[in-house]
Amino acid sequence: MIDPGRHLQIGSLLFEGLDQIDLTGPFEVLSRIPNSTYRVFGKTTEPVRDIKGLRLTPDATLGEAPQLDVLHVPGGFGQENLMADDEVLGWLRAQAAGATCVFSVCTGALLLGAAGLLRGRRATTHWSAFETLPYFGAEAVDERVVVDGDWVFAAGVTAGIDGALRVAAELRGDEAAQTIQLHMVYAPEPPFDSGTPQTAPPEIVAKARKAVEGITAQRTETAKRIGKELGVDLASIS
Repeated sequence: MIDPGRHLQIGSLLFEGLDQIDLTGPFEVLSRIPNSTYRVFGKTTEPVRDIKGLRLTPDATLGEAPQLDVLHVPGGFGQENLMADDEVLGWLRAQAAGATCVFSVCTGALLLGAAGLLRGRRATTHWSAFETLPYFGAEAVDERVVVDGDWVFAAGVTAGIDGALRVAAELRGDEAAQTIQLHMVYAPEPPFDSGTPQTAPPEIVAKARKAVEGITAQRTETAKRIGKELGVDLASIS
């Protein structure tokens, strides 16, 4: 828990083609953390669209961001376009070096991997990209939220809310996080137990995997390329 009197700078990366819930789910939590400022940063201040077309606008550019106490990295299909973006990857390295907490949601973890920041870390990501994590030197952990020291990884999409509540608890204590959860009325009761490949009906899983097989193959090839550049022992990855 951080000194309650210390003001926190919290910031999220925004990019074209992200999954908006990776951003807006955690926003519901992070923006309510006591004694903090929350802002969204992009390569420019021009609006971008999420994978379903929702328009979102950054507060400021990457270069205008202060040193953040909490760095939040969402994911989505657009993540793949940033895996060789020197500006974004350099910004992630610099911010992570000085941050109190680094928090990724979904394939935001892959961006951290591309920045060389996952080596030796326990991490998770969306089920469709989970098997790429070892190529970045990470230990893949199949859990909804994975905490590795001051780093928090959420598996994907709605898991970002759970991860953000963990971040809030680490920063301001359990009571603050529970108060935020209450204000959000966050007490999920989904009508189906179909939220993971392990619980969803096999035919649903097969269709879902088929729908993302193109981006999955692309992500895997990118991960292998980056792993080779990072000097990861690719032969040891089955």
